[in-house]
Amino acid sequence: MDDLERELRELTGWLEPARTPDLTDRVRARLDAPAPRRRWRYVLAGALAALLVAALPPGRAAVAGAVTGLLRFSGVVIDTAPAPPPAGTPSPLPAQHQVALAEAQRQVRFPIRVPARLGVPERVLVADPDGAGAHRVVSLLYRGGTVRLDAFDGSLDIVFHKRSVGADVTLTQVGGEFAIWVGGPHALAYVDRSGTERVATARLSAATLIWERAGVSYRLEGDLTREQALDVASSLE
Repeated sequence: MDDLERELRELTGWLEPARTPDLTDRVRARLDAPAPRRRWRYVLAGALAALLVAALPPGRAAVAGAVTGLLRFSGVVIDTAPAPPPAGTPSPLPAQHQVALAEAQRQVRFPIRVPARLGVPERVLVADPDGAGAHRVVSLLYRGGTVRLDAFDGSLDIVFHKRSVGADVTLTQVGGEFAIWVGGPHALAYVDRSGTERVATARLSAATLIWERAGVSYRLEGDLTREQALDVASSLE
């Protein structure tokens, strides 16, 4: 079994057939149609992508892009397209500043959960306020900033753009819910409220775990193994 077949089989585990329209005849017709040997894998990938879009909840629907090298989940786009490495010192996120944890909670519209495995953060940053002063992103920093937990509203708006060429991107779970592990350094840039990618914020990110809980998206980044990251993620309270 090659890598594509393995990934497609893994993705089928996230289908929710009870809420999916019956596409069996359509998929079978495409698979049975005469085609060169090399084309069957792309036909299968396209059919599975259609099923995933129909079956997954809105916040996860774009996981179907995993079969084409583009994955969108919980406000994060993971792209395997080549890109030049970040150059120079990255700019902070828009209007980013440090506040106390209690003050950060007053400045965002979602609950801030702290991972028990890491404890009280050393620094707390908020960034990108709207016209009413509600900030879009809160970041909890640990271990001198080498471990970072970003939290933001888990909507379909894109907040971060990752370019994961050469990094190991795998599907996993946090608390029984879908999650993504990017197991290696990769370029990361912020996408502002207007949908513009802030190239100046681009930096080289460490391994990252991405998941969603109760409508809030999280990205845990740092010098952590996948097992350690999953343990931290499961300890949010």
